[in-house]
Amino acid sequence: MTEPAGTATGTLSFGPFTVTPHERLVMRDGVALPLGAKAFDTLLALMSRPNQVVSKYDLMALVWPGMTVEDANLRFHVAALRKALGDGKDGARYITTLSGRGYCFVAPISQVNIPADRRTVARTELPPVKLPNRLQRMVGRDEAVAAVSDRLIRSRFVTIVGPGGVGKTAVAIAIAHDLLATFSDAAHFVDLAALSDPDLVITSILLMLGLPAQTDDPLPALLAHLRDKRTLLILDNCEHVIAAAAPLAAEIFHAAPNIYILATSREALRVEGEQVYRLAPLAVPPDHPGLTAAAAQTYPALQLFLERATAGGAQIALDDANAAIVAGICRKLDGMALAIELAAGRVEAYGLEQTAALLDERLNLLWQGQRTAPPRQKTLQATLAWSYGLLSDIERLVLRRLAVFAGHFTIDAALEIVPDERVDRSRLFDAIDGLVAKSMVAARPIGAMMRYRLLDTTRAYLLEIEPDDAALAARHATYYRQWLEQAGTTWATVPSADERAIHFSALHNVRAALDWCFGTDGDASIGIALAAAAAPIFLAMSLLVECRRWSERALLALDPSSRGGAEEMHIQAALGLTLMFTRGGSEAARAALSRSLAIAEARGDAPNQLQLLGRMHIFHERMGQFDAALGYAQQSLTVAGTLGDAASLALAHSLLGVSLHLAGEHRDALTMLETAWHKPGTERISTVYGFDHRNRAGISLAREFWLQGRPADAMQLARQTVVEAAQMDHPITLCIALIWAVSIDLWSGDLDAAEENIDRFIAHAESRSMGPYLAVGRGVKGELAIQRGNAAEGVETIGTCLRELHDAGYELLTTTFNIALVQGLMTLGQIERSARLLDDAIRLVEQSGDHLYMPELLRMKGRVLLARAQPEADQAEAHFVQSLALSRRKGAKAWELRAAIDLAGLLVERGRREEAKRWLQLAYEGFAQGSETADIKAAEKLLQTL
Repeated sequence: MTEPAGTATGTLSFGPFTVTPHERLVMRDGVALPLGAKAFDTLLALMSRPNQVVSKYDLMALVWPGMTVEDANLRFHVAALRKALGDGKDGARYITTLSGRGYCFVAPISQVNIPADRRTVARTELPPVKLPNRLQRMVGRDEAVAAVSDRLIRSRFVTIVGPGGVGKTAVAIAIAHDLLATFSDAAHFVDLAALSDPDLVITSILLMLGLPAQTDDPLPALLAHLRDKRTLLILDNCEHVIAAAAPLAAEIFHAAPNIYILATSREALRVEGEQVYRLAPLAVPPDHPGLTAAAAQTYPALQLFLERATAGGAQIALDDANAAIVAGICRKLDGMALAIELAAGRVEAYGLEQTAALLDERLNLLWQGQRTAPPRQKTLQATLAWSYGLLSDIERLVLRRLAVFAGHFTIDAALEIVPDERVDRSRLFDAIDGLVAKSMVAARPIGAMMRYRLLDTTRAYLLEIEPDDAALAARHATYYRQWLEQAGTTWATVPSADERAIHFSALHNVRAALDWCFGTDGDASIGIALAAAAAPIFLAMSLLVECRRWSERALLALDPSSRGGAEEMHIQAALGLTLMFTRGGSEAARAALSRSLAIAEARGDAPNQLQLLGRMHIFHERMGQFDAALGYAQQSLTVAGTLGDAASLALAHSLLGVSLHLAGEHRDALTMLETAWHKPGTERISTVYGFDHRNRAGISLAREFWLQGRPADAMQLARQTVVEAAQMDHPITLCIALIWAVSIDLWSGDLDAAEENIDRFIAHAESRSMGPYLAVGRGVKGELAIQRGNAAEGVETIGTCLRELHDAGYELLTTTFNIALVQGLMTLGQIERSARLLDDAIRLVEQSGDHLYMPELLRMKGRVLLARAQPEADQAEAHFVQSLALSRRKGAKAWELRAAIDLAGLLVERGRREEAKRWLQLAYEGFAQGSETADIKAAEKLLQTL
């Protein structure tokens, strides 16, 4: 640091000594004493409070502002000062030591006038600036520095407010250095952090300016000195002496029109003239599974972490894999600069993964920072203890209770959970106001409501100092159970991801409550009800693994006397669905869904019975039991009829339409699916129960459009359903939309679009651990490989996929993949294997009921017969005609065209060109105008030759 200059001419005397503060001169009988700078500052600090004890901490804060020093340094300079003064010799007594308390200047002090010629002895002129060094590089604060600088120049008085460790001091110092030229290098930094006595605030400023502070009321002298000066005054860390700092800053602001004040504090000073700038934590990368290293490196929190870790000796080559680890650390630490620096300093010793693991297990509040840091910033615990110690008793109590909340909470939640005989509602309001003002509780609007939260570091500190409060935890869990039950009916009507984000902000609290309920000292009965109420939100967010875990824990805790109730019904339903999507058609999934449906039927609960019939329907579809699925769909229509509302009927129409589509009954399927898709009042048929049935109806309708000769309409509707599913931010629904959209791409011959959609499908399946869907994605990749000419790779991939899906009990797409496998095997010349596979596939369709693909199987059988070493043309023709007739009877125009193309090709080879032309023209007619697919182009080309 550089030292300040002053212009005051007041000279003090005691015993044989005279002291001229602004000249930093001590004389004895006209001869200058050779005092060091710190010894002089120590003398001046003690003289500013004559006959008063100055604690060693206050004295160090005054002599070494903004620095951390050992007690030994102070003792050394006090000893040097005593020696220079001759303290203790010949009865002279100037400075006394009070053991355990501090030091006191005991000699009488008077003010004298010294002739000018004597005051020039040993005079030292120092530059009028005293600032700490700025950071070599400050990450992510350019915008804040610019904004505060601009506001300071315009308003003259700005307080930077924020929680401990966010970087307020670093920003203030950077601003001061940037503005030095504006103030002709007149800037003074006053660190108030180490002061324990508010009365020393003005003393600190006086010492910084080189002014005497020996009077009972030094304020007039300070204001007189500053009145005609143009100076930047930085008051750092005002929060603990705010009662003195705030009015003093206001006095200076009004009395000295050219003094510019930049303060830092954990709460606003709340005085006239002050402009408040809240310094936010550093921006952190989002919790997104697709986060890349390139994207992560644009976030200041991650930049700071990498810089500090590298400076600490760690070698980090950031890539897409470890970027997620670093991003998680930064999020865990809420973007707080100090916390990030402390964690980054551990990487060299522990490595990235272990550092992250230590933070997940427990925020390590005792990790050491830089040796030169102030004591309050050497550890996170010290920083938090400093802030906690500044609170009132009621604020401490309320803050400890608010630690029960994980993540955001509303004032309504706090009012229901926190109060008891010690804290009434009015005191709670006052305490929260104070805690927000002091940056201990963060507040921000989400939607139309204000939400509050404790930073994770603050919450970890509070949970360490406060023993478990079972009554508080029970109120917390009960509140969120009731909240979920009240809000649960609205999940399905929330149309967008942004709006659902508001609804789902309580999810962290639900998790914390479940952890407590099923923990050692928790209340399992509350946990069971909470798990039942929470299942819809977990399903709505496709948090399948988490939903399964809590459902299993709740069922284990369920008392036999409580079985058969609504709670078990909901938990079994959630468990069955999550098992189905994560582990396939397991017997455990079937048992859970069947049990849930049986409870709904026994209770006469028609709404839940309808929803569970929907789950049983999709379960049996995925198992390849299509006739059984059709039976559940027909049953759902009966139940929906008893309910009579539009949404219930639309759900049943959706189920029945999908089943009819897969059964190959295209005309009836079209009617049902259009009803489910277009019926007013059914914009959402219900994401609560795992997927959106309207969206599922829409993508099935798109497939029907394609099959019935409307490919342009099909592709447009497919894109619409995928977009709507993406906007819902619901991975299960999006996966269903994408996989059926892929089928339309493949049918149309648009391989690039198919690959793009299947890649999205795989990414979302991975993000939610949907194992069977990952096998499906690989199977489609194999189908693409075959169509692009790499038959060997495609056949191997599909074979592996079919084995995995069979093991998982997922048979929904078995016929589709069998057809692709036949195409690949034929390309490889394995005709007889193709023939056996086709015969097995046809028998399977006849047994299970997915007649959708029967025309295609018959057509492929004809092609295999032609490909044999001894072609069987008559049998092949019969199969083509059978495929074509079946397609026409069922209304599958697209399958009819494919069969007609193959039949026409055979008839041409057999010399029956006119017959070939008639078959092909008849199949080609009736497609919607402007239709373009690979099949239509092939038909047009063949017709031209005929």
